[in-house]
Amino acid sequence: QVQLVESGGGLVQAGGSLRLSCAASGSIFIINSMAWYRQAPGKQRELVATITSDSTNYLDSVKGRFTISRDNAKNTAYLQMDSLKPEDTAVYYCNANILTILHMSTSSVWGQGTQVTVSS
Repeated sequence: QVQLVESGGGLVQAGGSLRLSCAASGSIFIINSMAWYRQAPGKQRELVATITSDSTNYLDSVKGRFTISRDNAKNTAYLQMDSLKPEDTAVYYCNANILTILHMSTSSVWGQGTQVTVSS
């Protein structure tokens, strides 16, 4: 079984920065892709950024401010968030598409979420 553990959330003022981390551990696996989602109170979960071996994609509202990256040696994804705005306030969730070696099957796994709060 693979688990994703997120960290790096917190409270910052508008214009500040945070760096979120998502570390995968557990069974022997290969990560095909990783992504960050967020969900604000009363809103649906939305895709913020995704990264594969050779590409990245971003939600329009975060382009130029957020950067997704991976450290394959550590099985960890990051989301660098700069110039934060109050509307970025949400619970941020890491998601990974994983190939498990034991069963040679793919699955989607989620982290527990980390709170990001941006004050005005």
